[in-house]
Amino acid sequence: MILTKAQYDEIAQCLVSVPPTRQSLRKLKQTFPSQSQATLLSIFSQEYQKHIKRTHAKHHTSEAIETYYQRYLNGVGRNGTAPVLLELANEVDYAPSLMARIILERFLQEHEETPPSKSVINSMLRDPSQIPDGVLANQVYQCIVNDCCYGPLVDCIKHAIGHEHEVLLRDLLLEKNLSFLDEDQLRAKGYDKTPDFILQVPVAVEGHIIHWIESKASFGDECSHHAYLHDQFWSYWNRDDCNQAEIQNSKKLKKACL
Repeated sequence: MILTKAQYDEIAQCLVSVPPTRQSLRKLKQTFPSQSQATLLSIFSQEYQKHIKRTHAKHHTSEAIETYYQRYLNGVGRNGTAPVLLELANEVDYAPSLMARIILERFLQEHEETPPSKSVINSMLRDPSQIPDGVLANQVYQCIVNDCCYGPLVDCIKHAIGHEHEVLLRDLLLEKNLSFLDEDQLRAKGYDKTPDFILQVPVAVEGHIIHWIESKASFGDECSHHAYLHDQFWSYWNRDDCNQAEIQNSKKLKKACL
């Protein structure tokens, strides 16, 4: 189903006042019943990530970190089983997984002799049982499993969906008997940045010549398109030009030899 720009803008505007919770996603589905759950979740996630990027700095000042940490200590001191960190994150409008990272880093700085490395923090977030404090481990776990947009659980889901889409695309190309090279084959040839598939024989689709295909398991809003163009797509475009130039030079060389 094709989503118009007007429909997208309507959904994005609705998300301005919606907190990043599963309950909000249910309400969003009720408001836009004609849109799939996957589409709404993808738009929801992207709009929320834009919001987090805009407000990230204010949550990482030394004053903010100390305030959050003291509120965490006071909260678990009153009731260690209550979702203190999750409620704090929702109150200050910050992603629960990112709030968990802030508190975990602050806790380890206080209780460890050396500052924690990024790899140690990431490992503890992926497996909270590694956290040396049981109460904090439970608080971090609650944040991870209740975060719809950030955290190791979300990263695993995104990776799985991305891989699934690549497999489906490969099967479709094989079904259509199209000759192609995948990422592994392209890297073996020495390419650093590679699309998911390069068509060895370009095809025409709705009047456009298609040389390569990049599968993105997320909603393609204008911001995402601009970012992908800058970070990836222009390099593919330039490579197409170079490949075409090589083909033309090869043809000229053959004619000269004849």
